[in-house]
Amino acid sequence: MSALPDPAGTPLAVAAPPVGTGRTRSAWTALRSNRFALVGAALALLLVLIALLAPVIAPFPDDAGSATHPEIALAKPSGEHLLGTDQVGRDVLSRVLYGTRTSLRIAASVLILAVLIGVPLGLVAGYVGGWLDDVIMRITDIFLAFPALLLSLALAAVLSPSVGNATLAIAATWWPWYARLARGSAVAIRDRGYVEAARALGVSRRRILARHVLPNATTPVLVQASLDVGGIIITAAALSFLGLGAQDPTAEWGLMVSQGQALLATNWWFPVAPGVAIVIMALAFNLLGDGLRTVLDPRKVAAR
Repeated sequence: MSALPDPAGTPLAVAAPPVGTGRTRSAWTALRSNRFALVGAALALLLVLIALLAPVIAPFPDDAGSATHPEIALAKPSGEHLLGTDQVGRDVLSRVLYGTRTSLRIAASVLILAVLIGVPLGLVAGYVGGWLDDVIMRITDIFLAFPALLLSLALAAVLSPSVGNATLAIAATWWPWYARLARGSAVAIRDRGYVEAARALGVSRRRILARHVLPNATTPVLVQASLDVGGIIITAAALSFLGLGAQDPTAEWGLMVSQGQALLATNWWFPVAPGVAIVIMALAFNLLGDGLRTVLDPRKVAAR
């Protein structure tokens, strides 16, 4: 802990104790020992690589767009088309691979918007308190009073159907959770000794929030974000399934399931493949988030 002498010569603490490498090493060791977390991390990394390399590994990249091949519509799985084709002859495997890119882009965009909106509001509400805290938290409560999926559907119905508008609709329902998390961290730390010392030295409120309060909100926000990826992807798929999200020819898993639902009995590969992809991605990030929550719990890390 750094210190500055006051005029009387008494050292005055002004900074939070630094996080040592031992704690980080302990958390990493615990993460490696958590098999489920490792499986989730491996699957998540694989999905990210698939999204990045989709144009390279997809057997028919043009089929992820507006290309059509009516002569091979609803072809069964074969050596050329491992997961068959859809109603207009597009390769299902290629569209599933490109759907990984679409789903991760939606999840990343929603999380970025939710964090950028929710975390600053929560930090300010928790640190300042008073009437400002009441106003921000009451607005947050209004959003939390509605189920996230229901509110997303209502907002998406008002906007024109598209990936971008679906992203905005989901983000508008997701930020309150991060506001709550950030507020809790701010309330827990605003009366700590080093924060009061910084205030006594005349450190600006913005600097205190950035240097002392925000770092304490990083861990819970990181864990919550990893757990939220699966929920966001399922919500985005639900919007597309109902015609309020991605539109053809965009390769998106929920849209593919919607297009193939009537063909489940005869051409099962068409709706099943994107459905399995949704389950795998949700499972991967849930396992990863649960593992992070376990190893980053301050009480458990300190005990190790």
